[in-house]
Amino acid sequence: MKNLTNMAASDMQSCIDACAQCHQVCTKMAMIHCLKMGGKHVEPDHFRLMVNCAEICQTSANLQLSGSAFSARLCAVCADICQACADSCRELDGMEECVQACDACASSCRSMAA
Repeated sequence: MKNLTNMAASDMQSCIDACAQCHQVCTKMAMIHCLKMGGKHVEPDHFRLMVNCAEICQTSANLQLSGSAFSARLCAVCADICQACADSCRELDGMEECVQACDACASSCRSMAA
């Protein structure tokens, strides 16, 4: 049973790390790259989604760190938002770093939500 507990803790730490990375990348890309690029990069739906993604990732990491009973449910929502953000970023130039971070976070959060 101890191995299963260690594996679960390791999976959770991986998810926390993915959430933290996605939060950082989405915030940086929105505030630096998107604002600089203008045009489609700052259209309200896309820009709002990037900010929402950064915020839900930070909150998801915080709930996991605190051992919240709600973290699995929030991870499911986080996965959906990260996937939507990745899909939106895929349509724009220079957003590869954001796509990778969002895809990784979505995958990790889906695992934690299961």
